[in-house]
Amino acid sequence: MKILVNGAAAIDEVPGLGAIVDKHEVVFAPDVEALSRELPGTEVLLGWNFRGNDLENQWGKASDLKWIHWCGAGVDAVLFPALANSEVVLTNAHGIFNQSMAEFALAFVLNEAKSARRLAANQASNKWDYHLNRKVAGTKALVFGVGGIGRETGRLFRAVGIEVDGVGRSNRDGDAVFGKIIAQSDSKQHVRDYDWVIGIMPSTAQTDGFFNASFFDAMSETGSFLNMGRGRAVDEDALAEALSSGSIASAMLDVFQTEPLPEDNALWTTENLVISPHMSGDYAGYHAEMAQQFYDNLENYAAGTGMFNLVDKKAGFVRSS
Repeated sequence: MKILVNGAAAIDEVPGLGAIVDKHEVVFAPDVEALSRELPGTEVLLGWNFRGNDLENQWGKASDLKWIHWCGAGVDAVLFPALANSEVVLTNAHGIFNQSMAEFALAFVLNEAKSARRLAANQASNKWDYHLNRKVAGTKALVFGVGGIGRETGRLFRAVGIEVDGVGRSNRDGDAVFGKIIAQSDSKQHVRDYDWVIGIMPSTAQTDGFFNASFFDAMSETGSFLNMGRGRAVDEDALAEALSSGSIASAMLDVFQTEPLPEDNALWTTENLVISPHMSGDYAGYHAEMAQQFYDNLENYAAGTGMFNLVDKKAGFVRSS
């Protein structure tokens, strides 16, 4: 079959790709011109650049396309209406980033509790500043997004004694990881009860702009906020105002409305805000694991057996089994 690698120019850019070139016709589309040229006849598209958004404008040339594997946990860059309404199967890198992102969230909590920013500032100014830290055991976290990343985050938090609840589509109790799951529509009336608020939601019509001024007003003044889901979920001006006014204690953003974050953006100088360049899930060796996930699913596809990581194209994410 013809496999188009979108976002790469050569075989050595995708680990392990050489193992399949004897079985399949593998072509590359590092830019929109190549994508336009190679789409006709393509049956499988590997979206190696998860931020790539050129496919929508070339969709008319994808008449032979049957399956897209997107190398990212989020699929908003590729999930345009024509694809969503088509018979083309969409899979993603669900599961690859769970552990790394959960560790990132725990690092945020520990750094805040143990005053890492204050220590770094004191060292930079040769200042001996004895103070008491916080103990994280017994604090409470609310995780927005109860899929694979959220559940791994919950497990790590519980391991250090943090009480963890989640936010999903509906209220429910008896979850193996979360003490309880609160419906997203009800979450603002509960958020004041939590020390740590973690955003890991996908980009959907229901999540865009969800973390807004009224949300931050509802949080505790001692609460801390981390978003590592999608930048569109946060009203960045409202967050900056909440931090400046003391409505919340601190925040960290790993994702933004515009990436890279422009050098003149006011968020760079917002007090008590830590900026991370969309790297919460990335770790040494993840490219090889991500590629292997595609090869495993390719074997299933070629054999006509059940594929994994199937994205619900109406919901915009892989539903939990």
